[in-house]
Amino acid sequence: MRELNTGSETEWEEQYEALQARYEAYKSRNLKLDMSRGKPCPEQLDLSMGMLDVLSSREGLTSADGTDIRNYGGLDGIPEAKALFAQVLGVDPREIIVGGNASLTMMHDALSRAMLHGVYGSDIPWGKLPAVKFLCPVPGYDRHFAICEPLHIEMIPVEMLEDGPDMDQVERLVREDESIKGIWCVPKYSNPDGVTYSDEVVDRLAAMPTKAKDFRIFWDDAYTVHHLTSHPDRLKNMLEACKAAGNPDRVYIFASTSKISFPGAGVAVMAGSENNLGFIRKRLAVQSIGPDKINQSRHVRFFGDLDGIRAHMEKHAAILKPKFDAVLELFEAELGEGKWASWSRPNGGISSV
Repeated sequence: MRELNTGSETEWEEQYEALQARYEAYKSRNLKLDMSRGKPCPEQLDLSMGMLDVLSSREGLTSADGTDIRNYGGLDGIPEAKALFAQVLGVDPREIIVGGNASLTMMHDALSRAMLHGVYGSDIPWGKLPAVKFLCPVPGYDRHFAICEPLHIEMIPVEMLEDGPDMDQVERLVREDESIKGIWCVPKYSNPDGVTYSDEVVDRLAAMPTKAKDFRIFWDDAYTVHHLTSHPDRLKNMLEACKAAGNPDRVYIFASTSKISFPGAGVAVMAGSENNLGFIRKRLAVQSIGPDKINQSRHVRFFGDLDGIRAHMEKHAAILKPKFDAVLELFEAELGEGKWASWSRPNGGISSV
């Protein structure tokens, strides 16, 4: 395709007609394509089918602490699930809550809970304040922003750079405005541009002075093990960075197996300081009598440990990488020479194309 600043009007009309003909040819094929974002293909779902058979008998229906996983109890997850996901997120099992199937639910609950009750260290619930604001790196995840909207939380856009949000802007805003209570972050292979936060950005987020003493980082580590190459991005441990900076209660970390096992029947987790999780557990005690411990146990038995999850993700990558490569090759062939567009080549990210 020719460059934008070359060619006559007649040549451009011919180019347009040729492209329109190609488009009409695709339309005439009546393809039924599911373009849902983030929806794994059937081949990916098949990778986890063995999980449905790991609890086929009465054996193994008791968790490590003696809880019958078929019954009530285990408010914040079974011990072996905490141990597994603590490996994934690089935290202590005491710093983990294992929930239901969706990290989005845990994020929604965490923010709604803050509006109703505040967070550990709050003077009053956020919902009783004159205004509550959140920083939103842009481009970012629309579902994060959709959580804020009905809660009447004002969203302040912050520019995303090649190594994370513009920290000069972030630091200035949180230093000056006490009503800014948090920031949304997808720190690894962030959608849609595949950015992974640098060590400097992690350290600055952890250490920056904030006018709100109960400021929280909502750290959505959705793609923490979702690598596509043998040279994956490395993300510095945010909870450890916050501890080192003297702000151990600053971060809530979220993740799930939605793009690892079954999106509709995965396991979600939340990590944070023991102070933060102790505050949350007291509220969970009136919200739930316990999550789906059978599903948690299935995941633990199927994956075993972090190495088991890594091996499983290599199978996902074998399915996905050729699709990523095909898209990138087409971009280069159709758009690269004429400099019509730019794109990134992330080392991992969302597990469907």
